[in-house]
Amino acid sequence: MGGITERRTTRRYDLSLAVLVRVPREKVIESQKGKTRDISTRGLYFVMDQDPQAGAQLDLILTLPTEMTSGAEVLVHALGRVLRVEPRIEDGNPRMGVAAVIERYDIVRGEGARA
Repeated sequence: MGGITERRTTRRYDLSLAVLVRVPREKVIESQKGKTRDISTRGLYFVMDQDPQAGAQLDLILTLPTEMTSGAEVLVHALGRVLRVEPRIEDGNPRMGVAAVIERYDIVRGEGARA
């Protein structure tokens, strides 16, 4: 018996991926661009210009780089919820850091044809 106890942790990846963020509010859906700082199958942390409310629903589209996907562009469409928002400085500019939990996601393969 080794002294190692198995702890179920979700592997996190330090990835800077482009993310398109839509916060449905008051029937107006605006898309904003952001960048992830880290991501796992259960959640992600990303940076964007505006700050969504904690608890707000998010509609996210992530583009996986071709190095990770054997050359094919793959999009991930995720539905999530904001856990917390914090002010950050990125490249000298004030931005908002957003931690979100992913409630559902679908892999959408971009087979060279994008609508």
